[in-house]
Amino acid sequence: MYIIGENIHIISPAVKEALKNRDREYFKAAALKQVEAGAQCVDLNLGPRKKDWEEVFPWMVETVEMVVDVPLCIDTTNVNGMEAALKTITKAQPILNSTSAESERLESIPELAKKYNAKMIALTMLKSGIPVGADERVNIALEHLIPRCLELDYPITDLIIDPLVLTVSGCQEYCPELIEAIRTIQYAWDPPPMISVGLSNVSNAVPHKNRPLINSVYCAMVMGAGLEMMIANPLEEELMEVIRVIEARDESTPLNKLYLTINDRIANMEISTIDDVDMSDPEQAAVWKTVQILLNQVIYADSYLEQ
Repeated sequence: MYIIGENIHIISPAVKEALKNRDREYFKAAALKQVEAGAQCVDLNLGPRKKDWEEVFPWMVETVEMVVDVPLCIDTTNVNGMEAALKTITKAQPILNSTSAESERLESIPELAKKYNAKMIALTMLKSGIPVGADERVNIALEHLIPRCLELDYPITDLIIDPLVLTVSGCQEYCPELIEAIRTIQYAWDPPPMISVGLSNVSNAVPHKNRPLINSVYCAMVMGAGLEMMIANPLEEELMEVIRVIEARDESTPLNKLYLTINDRIANMEISTIDDVDMSDPEQAAVWKTVQILLNQVIYADSYLEQ
């Protein structure tokens, strides 16, 4: 699994404060810690920075490149900020995050990615919003995102399609659609584009104590559908362990076996059943309840684990 470390994000009060103070040591430590935990790329989500983008984006790139050699993912809606960052990068091939199928962004960002030899994340989203069904999301890739890349002679192998994870809290009916979109996009073109998702979005607005479990179970499921790249928190130990278990096919514990079964069920286009689970084991029971909400079989509530 190729992990883009998500922890330098302007939504974090600590990141916001460190950026305000231009605290290089904070950002150097944040980047290095993620890479040491297994991130192969570091996401830099600084927001639009409408007033100070010309100074902030180069400063952040310079700061992080002092301590890591991995690619940087420039995560902003500010196209000028993207270019300021790209001009500063001296190490690995960067990633632009992101364009969508909205005409203005689809006009400018692929051109920028080609100009600076950057990979590009493209969201399956139109101006009207995010489609509900998997087929509609795949069609956005086929009818808008890929054709624009072909028009520019931009390498499809540098295109990364993001079919958009939505939270199980309020949007749980879309969680299975995301899995099917991942499965289908792999066969939508030859050569296929890469696929990435913002995994942690699935547990947005969920009580903090439940987020690692929901993230981990959904990770096992989307890996079963063929996902090999995600924006995620590499410091989330439970998530990283599930990735390790699936990649190593480690059946050494009953919980490991359950995660592998969940993964394999999705890979084989099957539905997990209660027969896969030892409900007398509290850990397995919690995983099973999480599978049910993520497959939209049981209505999500914050107290779902207690039911």
